[in-house]
Amino acid sequence: MPREAAGPAPIRSFVAVLLPDAVRERIHATASSLRERAPGVAWVRADNLHLTLRFLGGVEPAALGVVGAALEGIAEEIAPFPVTLGGLGGFPGPRAPRVVWVGVTEGAAGLVTLHARVEAALARVGIAPEGRAFHPHVTLGRARQGRSGPDLGVLAGSGWGSLGRFPVEAVHLMRSELGPRGPRYDARAVHPLRGRSAHRDAEIR
Repeated sequence: MPREAAGPAPIRSFVAVLLPDAVRERIHATASSLRERAPGVAWVRADNLHLTLRFLGGVEPAALGVVGAALEGIAEEIAPFPVTLGGLGGFPGPRAPRVVWVGVTEGAAGLVTLHARVEAALARVGIAPEGRAFHPHVTLGRARQGRSGPDLGVLAGSGWGSLGRFPVEAVHLMRSELGPRGPRYDARAVHPLRGRSAHRDAEIR
């Protein structure tokens, strides 16, 4: 008997807040000395820098519309808010990190709330929560297999205090395609935040 044709392959997906071009370029430029002195790390390209809210893994194409509808629901209820990026850190710690990242110095509480709303919305459509604490950050690089990251206390230097302030105005459903030159990301859907803040409500009154 002939074999049945396989269905569409799952799409590697994640939910993210994207950064303005100027902020991404500033982060990438500030990290140039790290890249030169830490070849054991696979560094993220400037155009791939982002804030991950939730990694989904492989999602069936038919389910992406359901995920998008869930994100659209929370976007209607959350108001835009400002975020400032700054500071250098690593997971599990700064001495020999497996992941090197830029932190959030303003707006972390807003991102934690947004993440919680995303998790709740996804749970309602059958995607189980990750079950771990959310620490908002922008990943700069990951230690290559079998190697450890740089001692950030030695390499950090100056310039990491403030790397840009911008408004979080949308949640993006992203696709990640793996390739020989690293992953390529593109937005499958954009969900603008349309809720009203207390400040905007006061202006309307």
